[in-house]
Amino acid sequence: MTALAQKAPQRRRRAGIRGGQATAGYLFTAPALLALLVFLVVPILMALWVSFSDWGGNGSPFASGVRFIGLHNYAAITSGGGLAESDFGTSLRNNLWFVVFVVPSQTVLALLLAVLVNNRVLKGRGFFRTAFYFPSVTSSVAITVLWFFLFNPTGAVNQVLGAIGLRGPNWPADADGVLHLLLGLIGVRNGPGFLVNGSFLGVSWWDWLSGPSVGMLIIITMVVFTTSGTFMLLFIAALQNLSQEVEEAAMVDGASSWQRFRLVTLPQLRPTLFTVLTLGLIGTWQVFDQILVGSQGDPQKTTLTPAYLSYVAGFQQQNWGQAAAIAFILFAIIVAFTLLQRWVLRERGVSPRRMRRAGFRDDGGGGYRPAREDLLDAAAIAARPGQGGAL
Repeated sequence: MTALAQKAPQRRRRAGIRGGQATAGYLFTAPALLALLVFLVVPILMALWVSFSDWGGNGSPFASGVRFIGLHNYAAITSGGGLAESDFGTSLRNNLWFVVFVVPSQTVLALLLAVLVNNRVLKGRGFFRTAFYFPSVTSSVAITVLWFFLFNPTGAVNQVLGAIGLRGPNWPADADGVLHLLLGLIGVRNGPGFLVNGSFLGVSWWDWLSGPSVGMLIIITMVVFTTSGTFMLLFIAALQNLSQEVEEAAMVDGASSWQRFRLVTLPQLRPTLFTVLTLGLIGTWQVFDQILVGSQGDPQKTTLTPAYLSYVAGFQQQNWGQAAAIAFILFAIIVAFTLLQRWVLRERGVSPRRMRRAGFRDDGGGGYRPAREDLLDAAAIAARPGQGGAL
């Protein structure tokens, strides 16, 4: 009884200390939490209400004259059958091809640059790191203006192509899809009937498979150029924190440079690779300023994106309900792609078949044991001093 009586006050003192620490923690984080609540959570909830209302942009969205209209705004852009649906479908098609071309390109380029500037043999590594990162901190408006100037019909890009005997296209005004152009080279001008006649979100399946337009290639190359430097820094930080012992052991085992990179270095970069791909997906689905400054959706809406379409619907057409609905559908798309990517890059265990091929057998309890334990026992005995020498 005496021991229990002594432990009770000690528990109360420890609980009191923890309670005081929790209170102090909440007090210190209260300003940040309050700022997040006022400037993030409340606007998101207001935008969610706007997506379900007929608010026209005048006055408060919570005024008595604003009516709740349910899913009408969402239905107008997904199944309305009019211009709103076709524009939304076109923007999704454009942005999907933008993601397909940009995310792998910028990830691979960033990794190659990181491996290059992390090489100890390279001289002037600091200069190259700064040079590769510099486009990422330059104003996107300035780079967009410069990039479109380079891709003008008489710009530097077409001048270089002309010097090697090629005729460059009118990049900013060419709405032809890249995949359709490649199919045209082998004589395929029109798609099969089921692709031409079938449609999704007001866009035919044949147009869904057109690829990015020539005009969109300007923005694709620009985004890859400006974002690879940022992701390069993430890969450099990860490469410098890798254990060198594993790579040295692979080198002793006779692994080539490519084998060491593919089988040793790259698996250890999985967390950083997930971060880079996640940030890349979020950024490419939210592309806006380059579209606003450079193309404004032209040519023929082949550079129209959901983020820019939401801006047009809200600030130009004063259709704030549809603008908010587009934003929340875009949010759902980003979350879905992020979860899919997390599933693809998840840690996978070794399959039973590969364990058996490696010389292990199931022990019946969910684990694996070496198939020839007698050889391991003999090896352990041989490794003891005085028992046949070292293994």
